[in-house]
Parts: sequence; structure tokens; C-alpha cells
Amino acid sequence: MENNFNINNIVRENVKQLKPYSSARDEFEDFDTADMIFLDANENPFENGVNRYPDPQQMSVKGILAKQRNVKTNQILLGNGSDEVLDLLFRAFCEPKKDNVITLPPTYGMYGVLANINAVDNKEILLSEDFQPQIEKIMEAVDSTTKIIFLCSPNNPTGNSFSDESVAYLLKNFNGLVVIDEAYIDFSEKESWINELDEYPNLVITQTLSKAYGLAGIRLGICYASAEVISVLNKIKPPYNVNELTQKRALDRLANSEKIKSEIESIIEQRDKLLKVLLNIDFVNIIYPTEANFILIKVDNANKRYDELIAKGIVIRNRTTQPLCDNCLRLTVGTEIENKKLIAALQSLNA
Repeated sequence: MENNFNINNIVRENVKQLKPYSSARDEFEDFDTADMIFLDANENPFENGVNRYPDPQQMSVKGILAKQRNVKTNQILLGNGSDEVLDLLFRAFCEPKKDNVITLPPTYGMYGVLANINAVDNKEILLSEDFQPQIEKIMEAVDSTTKIIFLCSPNNPTGNSFSDESVAYLLKNFNGLVVIDEAYIDFSEKESWINELDEYPNLVITQTLSKAYGLAGIRLGICYASAEVISVLNKIKPPYNVNELTQKRALDRLANSEKIKSEIESIIEQRDKLLKVLLNIDFVNIIYPTEANFILIKVDNANKRYDELIAKGIVIRNRTTQPLCDNCLRLTVGTEIENKKLIAALQSLNA
């Protein structure tokens, strides 16, 4: 299959015709004009830091991200968590009760949930035994109504990255969008696919400030794509989808790159220590390779070991119900103190 990607072929017809809502602050975009009197948006005029609507295009945050990632601001869309970004992709490009997407279990569960919410068929093509995309089966599943293929790399819950060759093949041979969820990319030695944005017009990358940046509580998701794709998403996003407090907290954190780098290095160091300890836990049968801030392990009895750790005050994730993950547990890498407690608990169960 030769790639003949044309964005006009995959945008929903009603979205093509849509005239987006224009908020008061969309019409007046200069947010740095201190001497202007704003009587346009029916706000409470008494200043308290959040009495005004936020910048609907979050240009200050986008400016920093564009500089750090070497992209243009018109190649960025911000959302209320990555889940909103993913939902916008469904709503812009997938016709309900007609189109389909392809996901690769075991993977992030929200792809399937959002497909159901949007009445879009989800074709599930299992990963291989070593958790890699089965390209031939994926391409066999593609039909004229397949709009999106979702790749999570590094993958959740397996922790591994997909081969560059597999991803590149899909980008070159699939005429819809290839969405690469890079929530965990900062913990990997692999380069982000952001560097290939100008090479592949059908490439969409989602990232988040919830993992490596330690801002899960502010809910800020990021989408990088061509200006054409971002323009479509901007047509349907809510006018003020990222609040002022989130934008301010993101700006503060993004400016502290050395601290972020230090925390990532610490997490990776702790991950490596935990991997070594797991080698000596008798009930751990397989330790899967990881490029994320978590480790997937196969144990003798996942339900039993999960309950035992809960009894010791340690909450992990039981993934045994997921495809290819029979008796698997997912361990998030914590602080040094938290990891020592986890290790002590695992060793006590090992006795």
C-alpha cells in the first residue's frame, strides 16, 4: 500500500463545514497589553488572579514547548490531559457508526474507551509475544474506513518501545493518521518521533506533563502534528480548555529544566536498582525490558501477590486481565525510600 495521505480525505464532513466558536479572547489575542480595559467577556472586573478567562491558545506555554522541541507553535495543541487530545482526534476524524481505528493490546485502555464513547469500531490487533506490532496483521485489518492507528511507545503496560522500522512502515503505507503516544518517552533512550513531523504528514504525537514532568495533578496533555492537523483540532476544541492555573504551573515547571532532568535521572537509577533486586525474587518468573518509569513482571500468582502487597500498604497495578499479560504486575518506580519499602515487602514474601 502506497501512502497517499490527504487530510481532506479523513476529516469528518461536518467538521469541514463547521464554523468554530469564537470567544471574546479569540477575537482579541494580545494578552500582554496591561493598559487595556477589558469589557468584552462579561467577566467579574475585580482582580484576584483568575477573574479573567485564560489565553484560549495557551501561547506562552506553546512558545516554551516549541523552543524545547524545535517545532512551530502552530504544530502544537494543548488539552485537558492527553485524554482530551485523544478524544478530539476521534471527534475530528472518525465518523460515528461508520469509521474504525486500530489499537494494539495490551496497551493504554483509554483508546478503546474513547472509541466506544464516539461509536467508532475498534479493531484490536494483538502485539507479538515480544510486544511488537504485527505489521502484516495490522495492514490486513486496514480498510477504506480505517482512520487512525494508535501506537503507545514506550508502551503501557509492557514498558518497551516499538521498533523504528515498524513505525516507519505504518507511516509510509497507511493513509490515515498514525498516533504515537509518547507519555513515557522521557525515560527512554530512543529519540522522540517529533523529529520526523515534517517528514510524515500523517504523524501525530501525544505527550503529557503527567509523568516525567511530575504534573499529573494539573492535567495538561500535548499534541504535536502538522499545522493542518492542528488547525482541524482547534476548530472543535472547547474555547478555554486549559485553565489559567494549569498554564501558570506548566510555565513554572517547564522553566526548571535542570530539576526535571535530575528527577528523570533519579527515576531511571532507581528503576535499574529495582530490576536487579527482582532477579532474586523467586516468585518473579519474567522481568520484561522497560524504557518507562515502571516495570512489568510475570509472577506465579498475580492476584495473590497483589493482595499480599496491598496488605503491606503497597499499591501496584494488577494487569493479569490484559491480553498477553497473564499473571503480570506493573510496578511504578517510586522514590528511593518508597522503592526500599517495596523491595523489603517483596523479599519478605520471598522467604
